[in-house]
Amino acid sequence: METDVRRNPALLKLDLYCKGMRVDDSCLVQDDGGRPVLRTRAGLGSGLELILPGGLWTNVPVSEPFARRSPYVLHREDGGYVIRRYRVRADPAGGGPLVSAPEAEPVAWVRLAPRPGWYDRTTSTGKAMTRIGTLQGTYLGIYQAKVCDYWKEETKVNCRFCSVGLNLGADDAGDKTVEEVMEVVRAARRESGITYVDFNTGHYTGETYLDILEPYVRRIKEETGLLVGIQTPPHHDLRRYDALKKMGLNRVSFCFEIFDEAVFRRICPGKNREYGLKRYLDAVEYCARLGLGRGLEPWVSNGEIIAGLEPPASSMAAIDWITSVGAVPTVCVFRPLVGTDMEDAPPPETEDLVPVFRRLYEACMEKRLPIGVAPNIHVSLVLLPEECRWFLDHPRKYWRRELKLKAMSALFRMQFERRLPATRPA
Repeated sequence: METDVRRNPALLKLDLYCKGMRVDDSCLVQDDGGRPVLRTRAGLGSGLELILPGGLWTNVPVSEPFARRSPYVLHREDGGYVIRRYRVRADPAGGGPLVSAPEAEPVAWVRLAPRPGWYDRTTSTGKAMTRIGTLQGTYLGIYQAKVCDYWKEETKVNCRFCSVGLNLGADDAGDKTVEEVMEVVRAARRESGITYVDFNTGHYTGETYLDILEPYVRRIKEETGLLVGIQTPPHHDLRRYDALKKMGLNRVSFCFEIFDEAVFRRICPGKNREYGLKRYLDAVEYCARLGLGRGLEPWVSNGEIIAGLEPPASSMAAIDWITSVGAVPTVCVFRPLVGTDMEDAPPPETEDLVPVFRRLYEACMEKRLPIGVAPNIHVSLVLLPEECRWFLDHPRKYWRRELKLKAMSALFRMQFERRLPATRPA
């Protein structure tokens, strides 16, 4: 594996997740067409959206306290943006938190993720379009409906790392009608070329989350044909997912976060009380089996975990279990967010997570899972499984399978674009 972040963009992406980045006063992010830092999507969108070498999109922590100690600093130089790495030491005089001395070479020249014109517009109802949905990399992410009910109890039982209860009503609207969402979807397709829309909800008493999302899924599929996914708690009636698949839904994601059951109970008390880890795993497996029949619409079941909240060995065990049932793992990196119960917890060490993300790629290859096939989906909040190829010790280990995936990707892109003439971006 290439261990120099200057030559390994996936390692740089991971290192930036773990260490964050400081932004030099020379930077003019919004003046240069970059995206504003918005606390949306449960807070993980709290960073600066950049495009790294190799075309890897990332959302770099810049607002959290741990980022102030980062060796990485973004500079504006010669009209472009460069990340430089500094040797960081404590200030012996106590006059400031850190004193830095620059290294000789920049780490990487990067691009600002472009801010689309619709980011500066409102819907017909007067809401800022960014309060309805925002781009996370190249897809449209929407946190639909009200705040998770775990935040409403007198003794809160929300997940200890989550900040969604701090965001809704601030950077993210708490109530979004179907028409408002469709206005933003159409604008994002027309101007940003999105191919995928992802909905996220929390827990609602009575398990109403699927009832809430179905009208949005139906309208988007009928009017645009775009790929659509949802991320919700597991519904008790698993047959609901059969109906959603028949409706045209393309992805279901279940965030059980932690595979170690004792750690799960401690960090996710609400999820443990209402559902339990087993119910999450049962839903992942059930939905993965729905994809065995294939069909015209692609279908993916995701099990989502957060690396850094449990030992790496446990995260790798989760990856092995998820792939063993035919689902695709989504692996986030723990980010201690401002205002959360875990804001003072340290972020994970990069070196500890490299084996986790190496295993992510290897497990997907071993189980012949269809990773990296959908067109124009670059995710800034996580390392995609296909990006983790950079962590292999033997880069050509899976070359035959990689060639097949490239062929699948080209075929799917052709089929997808053929059926979307009315929604093709200008």
